[in-house]
Amino acid sequence: MRVFPGRVSAWVGEGRFFPAMGLLALLAAAWEAAVRGFAIPPYILPAPSRVARAILQEYPLLWRDAGVTLMEVGLGFLVAAAVGIALAFAIFHSPTLEKTLYPLIVASQTVPVFAIAPLLIVWFGYGLAPKVIMTALIVFFPIVVNTVDGLRAVDEDMVNLLRILRASPWTILWTVRVPGALPFIFSGAKVGVAVSVIGAVIGEWVGSQEGLGYVMIHANAQLRVDLIFAAILYLSVMAVGLFALVSAVEWLALPWRRA
Repeated sequence: MRVFPGRVSAWVGEGRFFPAMGLLALLAAAWEAAVRGFAIPPYILPAPSRVARAILQEYPLLWRDAGVTLMEVGLGFLVAAAVGIALAFAIFHSPTLEKTLYPLIVASQTVPVFAIAPLLIVWFGYGLAPKVIMTALIVFFPIVVNTVDGLRAVDEDMVNLLRILRASPWTILWTVRVPGALPFIFSGAKVGVAVSVIGAVIGEWVGSQEGLGYVMIHANAQLRVDLIFAAILYLSVMAVGLFALVSAVEWLALPWRRA
């Protein structure tokens, strides 16, 4: 029996991960050699071995705060997905909403997220809410745009055929438009979840008492650059893991696209 397993195991079996892992190992070796050869101080650029040591030594701290950041990212992603998909369906079905809201949604991406974060802290305090909202704002855009594009990309001949057969708009929506839009929705979700950690970390930078962003701010104040790199590595692994999770859900939900 194939498991999403199926796709991942195929990648491993075909060695598709090996070039990327080899490149990372080569870069880490070059980094280590450069730091040692040029005697670069660790407060400027720590060697990978020093970063690895920080990961092991600060494991309890990093693991605890990674859980906080992951919760913020997960909640923000779910909020963005729910609101974004619902709004995309409304925009698709209402030309008025499309004319009024869609340009504003696009224009919202021109506002620097750093400009919004302090306002969210003022409005909602230093708790969980500002980080969730910041994450949702970053994830929201690719989900809305891809969902709208997916609903528009459905084969209109199939839609017209169902109309000739007197199918209701609800039937057309769930039998043709939604299945046709799902690949686009998952594409937007994968883009969004890959960058979702950015929103949570920015929120933690501006005002927080926990989370990997908080760890990075305090490590920077103490010139613990190795700990900053350790937190960055945790964030990278988190983003890759979330991307893989959404890809797994896509694999399960779209059996007709399995390779």
